[in-house]
Amino acid sequence: MVEKVIQLKCSCNQYPWGKQGSNSLAATLCAKTPNTDFKIEEDKPYAEMWMGTYPELPSYVLETGEDLQDVLDKYPNELIGQDVISKFNHTKLPYLPKVLSIAKALPLQLHPNKQMAAQLHSRDPSQFTDPNHKPEIALALGDFEAFVGFKPLKDIERLMQLPPLSSFLPPVKKANFDDQNLKHVVKTLLSASDEVIKKTNDALMQLPRDSFGTDSYIPDMIPRLSEQYDKTDNGIVVALITMNYLQLKAGDSIYIPADGIHAYLSGDIIECMARSNNVLNTGFCPSADRNSVEQFVSVLTMTPHDTSEALLPPEKFPRSKNGKTKVYGPPLSEFAMLATELGDGESETVEKLGGPSILLVAKGEGALTVQGKEYKLSEGYVFFVGHGVELAFKADKALQVFTAFVEKET
Repeated sequence: MVEKVIQLKCSCNQYPWGKQGSNSLAATLCAKTPNTDFKIEEDKPYAEMWMGTYPELPSYVLETGEDLQDVLDKYPNELIGQDVISKFNHTKLPYLPKVLSIAKALPLQLHPNKQMAAQLHSRDPSQFTDPNHKPEIALALGDFEAFVGFKPLKDIERLMQLPPLSSFLPPVKKANFDDQNLKHVVKTLLSASDEVIKKTNDALMQLPRDSFGTDSYIPDMIPRLSEQYDKTDNGIVVALITMNYLQLKAGDSIYIPADGIHAYLSGDIIECMARSNNVLNTGFCPSADRNSVEQFVSVLTMTPHDTSEALLPPEKFPRSKNGKTKVYGPPLSEFAMLATELGDGESETVEKLGGPSILLVAKGEGALTVQGKEYKLSEGYVFFVGHGVELAFKADKALQVFTAFVEKET
């Protein structure tokens, strides 16, 4: 009989926006798996620990070194279950969980929808490595800053009246500032020359703080973002003037739909997305790394239009026996995320999940019992768990566990 619980070893990539060496939570969690071959180098930035079966940075079975996908292909019914196989018509995990450690702004980006992703993949499979969409959630492990979606239209219209910005408005003024006006503004700002963007940022910094109304953070953020990238970076004006700026605390979560504009700014998060690595970048990165403005704006969705619409509050998970587990359920079919929090000596049982899950211990020590067998839990440990088993958690030292999973009805 195949084991339903498989401890994994994972890896961590080194994008320049990651935190340095041991300051990176992604790297330190990754390095805590016993006998892993992942080692932290203090002079390198570590951005994302990936958990799952995406071919770019796959997880391996700790005990045997096998690629997790090979094991799932060998035992699909036992580990994934017929319901999930039938739902997606393959034996791959339909989701990709990560831990991100963010020292400076990620590229201003969106993840193309399924139709656009399929076109881009067939045209350029080396850059767009799959034909899937990539809606995602980001769950804060501590203080987390992000630009997500657009501000309410009236707030953008008010800011666009400021003298340094009015020239980016459409030449013909409509009675109401609408999404088409906003699309024009975003496209014009993204297409502006280095010189124009630098001049605009300089002019905005000269304005009195009260000119910005409730968005008084804007003049303070311009130097910060300019230092991270450059005062000529188009992303600065687009993010500060048109996008929601969120400051989240541990346990807060946001949902990013496919084609939703966003740029994470600082903090440590758990991220989970549909199985894809497609992205269109347009700011907070060198010009050579940017995709065409035309292409970016053509697929850009204009929602959310408020910070409240971007938030994804957790709910009680009905299959949590002791009420210690919450669920973050985004409006998509590929995954949901459980968060289990236990104090010293506390326990929790999560009833059977109808599909495969990946479980990360973010903090603490304890044990997981499945089908009568006990597995040690410790900070940084990652496990794959097959479908249809009850999970019994016991904390020796306050335990925080995140579990990404999929079911027939997720």
